[in-house]
Amino acid sequence: MSTERRQFIKQTALASAGVLFSQVSWSASSYKRIIGANDRVRVGVVGFSDRHKQSHMPCFMNHYKELNFDVVAVSDIWKQRREEGATAWKEKLGHDVAAYRNNEEMYSKKAVDAVFIGTADFQHALHAIEAVKAGCDAYVEKPFAETMADNRAALKAIKASDRIIQIGSQRRSGSNYHAAEAFIKSGKFGPITMVELTWNVNQPGRWRRPALVAQLKESDVDWKRFLMNRPAEAFDPRKYLEYRLFWPYSSGLPGQWMSHQIDTVHWFTGLPHPRSVVANGGIYMWKDGRRNWDTMTAVFDYGPLNDPSTGFQVTFGSRMHNGDERPAEIYYSNGGELNLITNQVSPRGGLTKKFAEAMQLQANLLPEMSLAAAEAVVASANTGGDTLTSNHVRNWMESVRSRKAPHAPVEAGYSHSIANIMTTAAAHTGMKATFDEKTQEVMVGGKVFTL
Repeated sequence: MSTERRQFIKQTALASAGVLFSQVSWSASSYKRIIGANDRVRVGVVGFSDRHKQSHMPCFMNHYKELNFDVVAVSDIWKQRREEGATAWKEKLGHDVAAYRNNEEMYSKKAVDAVFIGTADFQHALHAIEAVKAGCDAYVEKPFAETMADNRAALKAIKASDRIIQIGSQRRSGSNYHAAEAFIKSGKFGPITMVELTWNVNQPGRWRRPALVAQLKESDVDWKRFLMNRPAEAFDPRKYLEYRLFWPYSSGLPGQWMSHQIDTVHWFTGLPHPRSVVANGGIYMWKDGRRNWDTMTAVFDYGPLNDPSTGFQVTFGSRMHNGDERPAEIYYSNGGELNLITNQVSPRGGLTKKFAEAMQLQANLLPEMSLAAAEAVVASANTGGDTLTSNHVRNWMESVRSRKAPHAPVEAGYSHSIANIMTTAAAHTGMKATFDEKTQEVMVGGKVFTL
């Protein structure tokens, strides 16, 4: 067995055991808030959404007894979901669960220590701010933010607190992804030259909720609270329940899917965001009144922010038709590829030794090796309690107890949100989007991109 192979397996094993995970972050205040092993952590649910019901719930149930956590409250501005959530959790846990009309009501009761946030895409950052101001830790679904104003405000509030925030980028809790990160950062892969990201599905009903839309009455929901800081708009049950199809409540494909994959680029390279983005696409298949594209391609330039002479390209392609639900993430160097579909590192496509010798070039010859102990990515609309998300929820729960940094801290959400917002800006304007480091604003055509 080669040295590279032994080292790779060792790194993978360590990642599986949690040894390679995020650095510890301590402060005097966080030390004081370490929860004792016998103290129950009271959890609240912010938004009894499909994501919470189908994924957070089974993942939490995998670990709550061992880690002494309990769900005690559900906050939802829709009466039907609020009551369903309280009932569903009561059936799971065997005790009453309080139902609150909104977050303000729940937090005013000092009823919870931590919360799951699984609301509409544009609300995540805003609800995270509410959570930390109420003294709560939070598991915050991606995308973290859909505008830079919300992104900056949430980062500032969270960094000023001592709260544990886990962004729902569950790839960061996969041992194969940790092994890939370690291998790339070891230098053995060589400089990244290209990354191809794709996410295609063929599900006519993806993000549609027609049966539920018919049940939603304006009198049963707090529409004004739903809008939060978005422009005033007449009540529309589709925008409430099918928000992923409608800007400015969601960016759609970038926020929902690209945010997962682009996060690995930032994680593996240490780069905070793209240098520029262009995008194109349209609504080619589903003519159902949606605002967000059903097909798109975005092209990114990445590299050192102070050295444009070096870097690499990233492409993200996604379509909601003729797709096989197999998200692809392939990293290329001149020595070969790191393929997170097959979980293999190989010399495929790399510079051959024979050619390098003939041209008197230095070749980086990659070994054939496996990303062992891989946790598969689940791309279906209902992922259930998949292994990656279960690992990620557990890591958050462990971090709440230890006060150690979780796998996906707020900075990860801030960075993927920059990439998402740059992509949205490019898509909406047809121009190249860039990022102003000083102002922390996304720029298109010399102007700040806003709603």
